[in-house]
Amino acid sequence: MMKASILAGALVLIGQTGLHAQEGGASTATFSNTRGESIGEAKLTAVPSGVLIELDVDGLTPESWVSFHIHETGECDPSSDFETAGGHFNPTSADHGLLVEGGPHAGDMPNQYVGSTGMLKSAVFNSMVNLEGDAGITGKSLVIHGGQDDYKTQPSGDAGPRIACAVIE
Repeated sequence: MMKASILAGALVLIGQTGLHAQEGGASTATFSNTRGESIGEAKLTAVPSGVLIELDVDGLTPESWVSFHIHETGECDPSSDFETAGGHFNPTSADHGLLVEGGPHAGDMPNQYVGSTGMLKSAVFNSMVNLEGDAGITGKSLVIHGGQDDYKTQPSGDAGPRIACAVIE
């Protein structure tokens, strides 16, 4: 009985301190390539400590590493090579990169490997964002770059051209 009471008290405390950042929820995003063709999608699921992003994207360069980021603007105009997506989502004005002091941006995520068929299937967890509210990414975009992020070059990791983009609905 004492253990149950302590556990219940701890759960109430967690709820009151805001450690539970969001209540469930899901979003989707449909990727287009630079020719404007639909090449896959992402499913985004809100969890108590961030967002789980599941990728299913085809038509990428086989057996290659690509970088994957959340960008600040929800515009994916292929005629601009997706420059309309803006820079990396960075609500705290952090430095870019997983390897730098003072980083990373909230939109910085690990490089992803594309298999031999040109398909990228992956699940990425980002603890620095939410779907809504503070650090909310609904209405932003997901961008796949044609090269690897070096996790340190400012402002965007020398990640190569933007080859796919999806607006988070």
